[in-house]
Amino acid sequence: MTEWVKRLQGYVKIRVWGFAPQRFINLCSNKGILLWNIEKQEDVYTMCIGLRSFYELRTIARKTKVRVVISERYGLPFFVPGMLRRKAFLAGLFLAVAFWLISSLFVWDIQVTGNYQVTDDVFYSFLEQEGIHTGMRRSELNIGELEKQIRRKFSQVTWTSGRLDGTRLVIEIKENDMSVPEVVQDAAGAGKDLVAECNGVITDMIVRCGVPKVSIGSEVAKGDILVEGRIPIYAEDGTVREYRPVTPDADIVLEHTGTFQAYLPADYIRKKYTGRQKTFYFIHFGDREWKPEKKMDFLQYDSVLEACPVKALEYLQIPCMVGRITYREYQKTEYYYTVSEAETVLQKKIMDFLETLDEKGVQIISKDVKIETKRAGWTAHGELLLREAAVSLVDSRAEDTGAEDLDRNED
Repeated sequence: MTEWVKRLQGYVKIRVWGFAPQRFINLCSNKGILLWNIEKQEDVYTMCIGLRSFYELRTIARKTKVRVVISERYGLPFFVPGMLRRKAFLAGLFLAVAFWLISSLFVWDIQVTGNYQVTDDVFYSFLEQEGIHTGMRRSELNIGELEKQIRRKFSQVTWTSGRLDGTRLVIEIKENDMSVPEVVQDAAGAGKDLVAECNGVITDMIVRCGVPKVSIGSEVAKGDILVEGRIPIYAEDGTVREYRPVTPDADIVLEHTGTFQAYLPADYIRKKYTGRQKTFYFIHFGDREWKPEKKMDFLQYDSVLEACPVKALEYLQIPCMVGRITYREYQKTEYYYTVSEAETVLQKKIMDFLETLDEKGVQIISKDVKIETKRAGWTAHGELLLREAAVSLVDSRAEDTGAEDLDRNED
């Protein structure tokens, strides 16, 4: 803190030599003049003194017969006059402050969080239709009305909140993950059926809407109806008066056998970089981009893009991005897999396949995958025991017998 006070008031570094420099220092101390960083170099003393105290040294220097010379200057009083003489610097400083103040009046970034059922593309298209876009004035933004429009447009959104964080518009939403069984009657009145997508055994089954045709433990074939989308309506005498077509809603898990097969050729092409490369810089602002014309004499090359957004301050998001593109020359070279390399690559493919199944919610009960060597390469194949919701909706295949049953009852 003391150092900042000294720099604000200004101080100088002086060189003192002559008849009695030690007496000079003692007299300064007796008169309350602060000296610091005192050093002796042969017959010359160097020290620091405040700018105001420096003007009191004339009488002390004459009395002690020493010479005092300023060697360095520090602090704001010496910086400001030099800065005022630099017109280009002052103009740049003025333009930077003006740009910051003007930019803070606009919205330069829109961030949406919490959306899972509504994709980003759909949500940003909705914002464009509502006149919400980057570059709009903050005064034109009505957050309360925007929240109402979001809840009115998207029925799955149960809660929404919008706020301005500097020049960034942050929209947080929450969606309703509870699905309501939907009763659908199309023009033909046929409804839908829930059928199996593969052969297997039912291990779990919960029906919320529709008529179940199978039960837990049943063996089903591909295309079998699991839940029928026609609910019978009974008359008072117990006969079927009509059928109401619905869209079935059920959670059904099938246990079935899946297969995996991957092939790896014996040879492959690898990039061998020559060490030659060229770098180009670019600036992207809004929808416009400035970059130099690419003149490339490489036959084969790839590119590495490095870019970063420009931020004036933490809360001032500017639609500007600077970066560079590096083009690296390479040559295609043919290599052959060793046995260990081939096994590593195939094991990686197997793990990626299993991770893909896991991301889709497929439960892997057991697996038996083998890696075999062939003349032209290697192959990995095997069987997997899986549990998944392998069902789909199709148009109802049942004939509409509601009218026939009604006529029969009347007879």
